[in-house]
Amino acid sequence: MLRTFFVRSWLLASLLAVVAAQDGRIVPFGAWRRLSEAPIIAPRGGEWESAGTFNPAVIALGGKIVMLYRAQDKLGTSRLGYAESSDGIHFARHSGPVLSPETDYERDGGIEDPRLVRFGDTFYLTYTGYNKTDAQLCLATSKDLIHWERKGILLPAYKGNWNVRWTKSGAIVPEKIDGKYWMYFLGTTADNKDQMGVASSNDLLHWSDATPAPVLPVRPGRFDSRVAEPGPAPIITKRGIVLVYNGADDKLIYRTGIAIFDRTDPRKLIWRSDEPVFAPEKQWEKTGQVPNVVFVEGAVKRGGRYIFYYGGADKYVGAVEAILP
Repeated sequence: MLRTFFVRSWLLASLLAVVAAQDGRIVPFGAWRRLSEAPIIAPRGGEWESAGTFNPAVIALGGKIVMLYRAQDKLGTSRLGYAESSDGIHFARHSGPVLSPETDYERDGGIEDPRLVRFGDTFYLTYTGYNKTDAQLCLATSKDLIHWERKGILLPAYKGNWNVRWTKSGAIVPEKIDGKYWMYFLGTTADNKDQMGVASSNDLLHWSDATPAPVLPVRPGRFDSRVAEPGPAPIITKRGIVLVYNGADDKLIYRTGIAIFDRTDPRKLIWRSDEPVFAPEKQWEKTGQVPNVVFVEGAVKRGGRYIFYYGGADKYVGAVEAILP
């Protein structure tokens, strides 16, 4: 009886959230609900994933959900771990990493914060290459999600139309629009704010800024006053390009927001959430390597819902679901 009441209450909350409107536009998701009260991936052992396992990318493949997660050792070097699940909650991990730092732009700092998208039979992995000096947005490709071929730096640090520092967080739109590929990314403006830009490409390998200024700027006094950073690959809908993003305020508390860009012009913002849809509440989301962080980086559709995977306090992986009508 209690379970039935909970389910009905959650469905009612979801429907109310779906029909709610801000600025005259329909909110794109229903209520967000954690699928597990505890982390679904946590640090283990004394080696490559001993200090942190967080900020995962996911993709559906052959009835399973495959996760590539950032794993950090006690020296602070990051690698990518591999895990599989049939239910989206219980994951079996490989014993070793599938991608480890090798190049000059990765050495000592490592491979951080992956995002995944698939075109044809090829998986495209964007990640941050960090060498303890610079962080730069990079790309690798694979046919099987285990063996990867590096394609190099996509957007160099300190360059571009408006970016004056590092580049990170490449969320590639999963289909071509107006004959081009598009990717939302993070850069830093001259006032030291981390904001979101968009880049375009003809071949998925060579990218350039598509605008003279950020397309999703930070907002003073809001949950995203200091950082507005792309989350998973955007979701294409009839209403537009739905992008889940990670916002941080001036205290660097990370919460989740949603932005919608024009379906025919990824440069044009048409709506964004005034309030966060998801925030750190559990103790393991508030306490870790970096406190008070939920950082959504993976998304997969399962039936009529989406499961979002996130890093908690730069130490754990969690899962939350929402309905996209």
